[in-house]
Amino acid sequence: MPIIARTFIAILGLLSIVPASAGHTAEPLRIRCASTTSTQNSGLFGVLLPAFERKTGIKIDVIAVGTGQALKLGQRGDVDVVFVHSKEEELRLAAEGYFVDRRDVMYNDFILLGPPGDHARASGEKSASAALAQIAAAGAAFVSRGDDSGTHKKEISLWKAAGIAPKRRTGYMEIGQGMEAALRVASEKAAYTLADRGTWLAVKDRKNLALRVLLEGDPALFNQYGVMAVNPRRHPHVRFKETTAFIEWIASSEGQSLIAGHKDKNGNPLFIPNAGPGH
Repeated sequence: MPIIARTFIAILGLLSIVPASAGHTAEPLRIRCASTTSTQNSGLFGVLLPAFERKTGIKIDVIAVGTGQALKLGQRGDVDVVFVHSKEEELRLAAEGYFVDRRDVMYNDFILLGPPGDHARASGEKSASAALAQIAAAGAAFVSRGDDSGTHKKEISLWKAAGIAPKRRTGYMEIGQGMEAALRVASEKAAYTLADRGTWLAVKDRKNLALRVLLEGDPALFNQYGVMAVNPRRHPHVRFKETTAFIEWIASSEGQSLIAGHKDKNGNPLFIPNAGPGH
């Protein structure tokens, strides 16, 4: 091939490269996180994710859904990491090979809420299951998220402990929505509901809800949150390296301090950090 022709082809090759790179900065690395709605509604991610991005340059795209749906997204490999609160199910799915590197991250508790007048007299009970039995006996309205979330799973376990099939009683409303929606409907209907404390503290004043805490402190209402990576052996396309960086960071002193410092306007912590070794 003549020298002039070779030179022309080389120049064309260079020109094809320059427009793709000149004047553009590289896109940041991104990972996808399926998480329970409470971490989103409480404002926690608004604190954690910008700090993580500043430190690592990794962006996190959050899909806020119920815990059950978040776990299914992880099982299918549609996300890289899950941040949820149904520890027994998390451990089972990790044992089945869907997830790896599970870590406890933080906890709060569930609370039973109801109308200020508490017409079912649920506040006189000492356990959550007994309070639900009292609500059922009184024929009072109860709002369930009905969305396979961690809160919904806990609620169903409490009804089971009370020996009651909630769908068979009148006044039981499954709305298939998140925690904020359940609180709003319960307030509007003068009904009872189960909520995670973090979301309650974050929204109760902003939403002007006509509800009050009727029962708390039952050990059965403990609410552990955990994070775990989608198993790269099952789904090789996931960003495992970046996900591992996020898990290590959120369990580090920096991540745990940010969780501890996330409080409502009255200074009440929404979550208590308790990261430990992997499970």
